[in-house]
Amino acid sequence: MLLIPDDQRRTRLARRHRLAAPAGSVVEATRAMTCLHATEPASVHLAAFARCRASVAEIDQALYEDRSVVKQLAMRRTVFAFPRELLPAVWGSAAARVAVQQRKRLAGDVEKAGITRDGPRWVEETTAAVLAALHEQGPMTTTELRAALPALEARIVVSPGKTYGGEFPIAPRVLTTLAASGSIVRGDNDGGWKTSRPRWTVATDWVDVGPPLTEAAGYAALVTSWLRTFGPGTETDLTWWLGATKSAVRRALAEVEAVEVRLAQGTGWVLPDDLDDEEPVDPWAALLPALDPTTMGWKERAFYLGDHAERLFDANGNGGPTAWWDGRIVGGWTQREDGSVVVVPAEPLDATAMRALDAEAESLTEWLGGDVVKSIYQSPLARAAG
Repeated sequence: MLLIPDDQRRTRLARRHRLAAPAGSVVEATRAMTCLHATEPASVHLAAFARCRASVAEIDQALYEDRSVVKQLAMRRTVFAFPRELLPAVWGSAAARVAVQQRKRLAGDVEKAGITRDGPRWVEETTAAVLAALHEQGPMTTTELRAALPALEARIVVSPGKTYGGEFPIAPRVLTTLAASGSIVRGDNDGGWKTSRPRWTVATDWVDVGPPLTEAAGYAALVTSWLRTFGPGTETDLTWWLGATKSAVRRALAEVEAVEVRLAQGTGWVLPDDLDDEEPVDPWAALLPALDPTTMGWKERAFYLGDHAERLFDANGNGGPTAWWDGRIVGGWTQREDGSVVVVPAEPLDATAMRALDAEAESLTEWLGGDVVKSIYQSPLARAAG
């Protein structure tokens, strides 16, 4: 069995994630990563800048004018920005799985809240009403939909007594269910690049990409793309990243004829045409945002994270802003009140590494132009640095 050592995995990461050499466009950078995380609206822009040095206007153009990159709720009930052509695969597999889960939970919660005795029927009628309103009146924000449809004004109590529980409005839950199903998408944004106020839009009005693929074809397409971006990766990595079952992952690996390879710890998988080594790259530096797809691409992260997990990830496994040197996470970064970016090392770094990271900080500071990005996923390391 072919051995792919950790240094080769880091070289692959450098080249394929467009961190050692920039991509030529926003959509090229997105395709290189399979998708960009979009849980926080600013993360798409920061991740794209790190890989292609695009301006905010160029990134917005890709998202809202060209629509070559589209935001979609998918794996692990997380919002991602996908290259448009990958949407049918996502809709038929990872997003469909989330949609079924969300519809069932919503039906149960509205029954528990006393809103209805027939949860499934309420969900069916309410989601149909939202779609009808969007068809008739065009794209609307959540606030506008709530004003148009009184059923969306309801509130429900979820997980009482839990730290994450409380009383929540029903509208986001309904829209999440529809978004996961691929019926609606986040259209243009009624706010700045750091805010999330999407105008919900009927998916077929926003992009014309055809119907969803079958579940098997969808997972095969996603696994192919993931292996091209992140391979070699383990079955555990893929199962976690896709939010899927092991059986679904194993079927997809068989479908794409993935090849098993040895890793420094255990075994992983690559595509059958991806067995050759990548040529070495020069040392490189990068500052990546919270939940960046490189940081979050694997579940088993030792080959690039080392022993920094507790300082750079929160208790739920969410990675904060990270500083990279030559294929490894070596720290984080934060911003001062004036918007300037500051590198926070997690280990001793030599002068060459610090100069390169400081240069990245200067470049990012200039690009931000005084804007301060306040991520809720700030790492413990950065929080301690103030």
